[in-house]
Amino acid sequence: MQAATGAALASAALVSAALVSAALARAKGVAGRSVLFMGGTGFIGPHMVRALLRAGCEVTLFNRGRSNPHLFPGLRRIRGDRTTADIEQLAGTRWDVIVDTSCYLPRAVDLLMAAVDRDALQQYVLISSVLAYRDFSRPGLREDAALARMDEDPQSEDVSRYYGPLKAQCEQRAELALPGRVTRLRCGQIVGPGDSADQFIYWPQRIATGAEVLAPGSGDGLLQLIDARDLADWVVHCIDAGLTGPYNTTGPPGRYTFGDMLQLCRQRLNPRAQLTWVPADFLARQGIAARTDLPLWVPPDAPDAGAWQIDTSLASAHGLAQRPLGDTIVAAHDWFQTLSPQRRGTLKAGISARRQAQVLAAWHAAQGA
Repeated sequence: MQAATGAALASAALVSAALVSAALARAKGVAGRSVLFMGGTGFIGPHMVRALLRAGCEVTLFNRGRSNPHLFPGLRRIRGDRTTADIEQLAGTRWDVIVDTSCYLPRAVDLLMAAVDRDALQQYVLISSVLAYRDFSRPGLREDAALARMDEDPQSEDVSRYYGPLKAQCEQRAELALPGRVTRLRCGQIVGPGDSADQFIYWPQRIATGAEVLAPGSGDGLLQLIDARDLADWVVHCIDAGLTGPYNTTGPPGRYTFGDMLQLCRQRLNPRAQLTWVPADFLARQGIAARTDLPLWVPPDAPDAGAWQIDTSLASAHGLAQRPLGDTIVAAHDWFQTLSPQRRGTLKAGISARRQAQVLAAWHAAQGA
């Protein structure tokens, strides 16, 4: 594994606490603005709602009330499913800004735009995804890269199959409805406290609780992550600065490798843990797959490795600041410890501790032989 950890830590150290909070310091101009927040109680939503409230915005939530309904008891709430007649509760309503974290279907954009008073709307912040791009075979995708299409099934609303192309269509519908007033944030892997998908927390939790941890490949593959709190701060900055158009919002390319992330987990959570690096071809023979069995791991020679090398220079030039990855690891781990023992022992992603032990035993046996 390349010795990139020291350089990554030195680079990360340049991101001071003052820089991380700079977006909110610039947000004096957003105070008093009325914000309709579509979603707001899942993973990234609460971070954004809190950032908007700190900046002095007047926030109203529209959601189904299923995720964390106890959050934000003092805020006005409109209960409903945005893809049904429930959206008519917004008919004729006037908002300065809409922040939308729950849009997966282009039809949902159409219904929302048909309901609200578009003439009054100054800005629509749409959380999209880097998966809206068509081709990840080459690194350095910029905002003008070709977007994914659904030529084979253009009317499908199967989000599990067409997540990226549907996000691209959501962007296009929003821009048609509000030309020049849409902020399209193409996010990468969002991590941090509150992330219940377990793809990221698998590694801090496994390393914090294990003596020997299966580490895949060589660790040289690049990794791009963004802390949900940094994304939230930048959403406020985008509103304050009136930034519109598409922006790639993930970690700077080349700052961290996959190996750096595991080493940071070890350094910050359990220095006694041993990382045992097992080659990709051996893992394949053991039936261990990248991404699914070992989350976030993408071999450097994978055909879509460019998904971890997205060009984020435009967002960075417009104020996107990111805290050190080690701080995100600790915060996510501390949050995870607040969950029940049963939940902590049942990760939704990755292999079980038993399966890890089996693969490690097979690897050590092969090495001995």
